[in-house]
Amino acid sequence: MNVTTPSAATGRVHSWDLSTGVDGPGTRFVLFVSGCPLRCLYCANPDTWHMRDGRETSVDEVMAEIHTYRGFLTTAGGGVTITGGEPLLQPAFTGSLLHRCKEAGLHTALDTSGFLGARASDELLADTDLVLLDIKSFDATTYRRLTGARLAPTLSFATRLDRLGVPVHIRYVLVPGWTEDPSAVDGLGAFLAGLTNVDRVDVLPFHKLGAHKYDALGIDFPLRDTPVPDPELTERVREQFREHGLRAL
Repeated sequence: MNVTTPSAATGRVHSWDLSTGVDGPGTRFVLFVSGCPLRCLYCANPDTWHMRDGRETSVDEVMAEIHTYRGFLTTAGGGVTITGGEPLLQPAFTGSLLHRCKEAGLHTALDTSGFLGARASDELLADTDLVLLDIKSFDATTYRRLTGARLAPTLSFATRLDRLGVPVHIRYVLVPGWTEDPSAVDGLGAFLAGLTNVDRVDVLPFHKLGAHKYDALGIDFPLRDTPVPDPELTERVREQFREHGLRAL
């Protein structure tokens, strides 16, 4: 089998972990799949960029691991989150996992940039209880400089999720000098206020916790000298979203 194009029964997986509070409601089993088409300057997981670096893993193997924690996840009001990398780079594998989790009665969440949203079938999205949608910037030029990709596919995916009634949490990484521009924040706030399925906006302060991974991989961390945002800036951006009637945390 060509390892770069796994079947629905197998996929390329980087790792998994348990988390609380940041990857969806309750305690989550978080699966990190390998491969991502974006190259975000602030990416904290450059070790997930290439599918070839992941381990070929079957859906059955992942589900066996999930079932080890099923009782705990259910009691803790949690579920399963598929992240990466970019899960929609492996849509068949991701869709199969989401479907199996739904069959098992587990809450499902998909963490995605939305750039490959067109690869998500309606069936995949029907098995998704929550989408954690990362919108990197609302300014198209900044978005391309920050990610190497176009903004339009993500906005199209957001509109499609609204049409399908799939609940969404927006993730907005606040990077000084890149994503704090008031007009861009207001533009995104107005866009999101026009959707009916956005439950909250998480403003996530830029951090450098992944810098050591760049060092280990021998590649440059482009934002190594960029300051982290201070609490006042973070609150200002959150308040801008609130002014559009959005719940911003």
